[in-house]
Amino acid sequence: MDIENLQIQIKTFFGLEAVLAEEIKKLGGKNVEIKNRAVNCEGDLGFLYKINYSARTALKILVPILDFKAYNETKFYEKLFKFEWDQYMDVDQTFAIDSTVNSERFSHSQFMTFKMKDAIVDYFQNKYGKRPNIETKSPEIKIHLHIDRELVTISLDSSGDALFKRGYRKEQGEAPINEVLASGMLQLAGWDGKGNFLDPMCGSGTILIEAAMIAMDLPAQIFRRRFAFQNWNNYDSDLFQTIKDVRIARIKEFHGKIVGYDIDGRMLDAADINVQSAEMEEVIDIRRQDFFESKKELFPLLMVFNPPYDERISINDDDFYKKIGDTFKTNYPNTLAWMISSDLEAVKKVGLRPSRKIKLFNGKLETRFLQYEMYEGTKKLHKLEKPE
Repeated sequence: MDIENLQIQIKTFFGLEAVLAEEIKKLGGKNVEIKNRAVNCEGDLGFLYKINYSARTALKILVPILDFKAYNETKFYEKLFKFEWDQYMDVDQTFAIDSTVNSERFSHSQFMTFKMKDAIVDYFQNKYGKRPNIETKSPEIKIHLHIDRELVTISLDSSGDALFKRGYRKEQGEAPINEVLASGMLQLAGWDGKGNFLDPMCGSGTILIEAAMIAMDLPAQIFRRRFAFQNWNNYDSDLFQTIKDVRIARIKEFHGKIVGYDIDGRMLDAADINVQSAEMEEVIDIRRQDFFESKKELFPLLMVFNPPYDERISINDDDFYKKIGDTFKTNYPNTLAWMISSDLEAVKKVGLRPSRKIKLFNGKLETRFLQYEMYEGTKKLHKLEKPE
């Protein structure tokens, strides 16, 4: 592995590619290229450590180590059996394989995963007389197999556990939002820690915590204990410690307010536990408050929230979204509000025309991330209420 010029692929969610690309550029990535649900770039080993530790919208970070074409299972096995696996792992290390297969030739992804596993263990058995063990839950080495028609790409997974697992979430509600998606929404909404922030339906508090991490410039993985690259034979612990030290030195104080409302006592308890786990008690204020009975208290204010989805939580959609719109118009003048929803018909009941619509996915649910701009004065409100 050329540690000075690594080819790197960073996975993300649909709709967050441009946000991730901007993050990678700011972190020093070279030749940044946007792909579908991914960003490709180049950097050295220190950069690989840095993006694992800091990138907020990355799901996992892969380093390709082998590309080839295979037209049948035999050629696939032979190519992998001849590859020098001991450059990247030791016979005593455990490993696991993730696979993504999009090919008519190789239609069964699990079978191809087994073939690859056989090639790796046979390589070590042939060379050392020993076989490395498979460990699916917490392997020391994670390998990613990607087959697109006949093109095979083998990558090392430098992250290990997916990077949305920040380490602070101890409790979750009925409809939790993924940490990477929450951070991506905040960045799409323009949250930079200047001003004040409100999540009026905060649930277990993920959006609030991600907002606070951005506001304080906390590295995304400050609570994470282990990355897969720490098991690589070229791991440089001093370099990684230096990168963490430099990054932590950039943490700053936040002088605004980050507030979360909810009416569900269980959710408030869960949010409290998560906020304490993230050591954010002095930064985040969580209150039992019905958004529909609230009034704007913070100036200036950005609002981002994930209202309950009918797919997971039973609500009367039309009435619920109408109340959101009425509260926007009556109680939150001069406010920029963003919300994510999968109910594309019910959001029309808000009664305001969104000034931006961004297609995202919350899990498997196709959603829209909608921006609403509330201005004082009936003329501007009337203009926003015009039908599309």
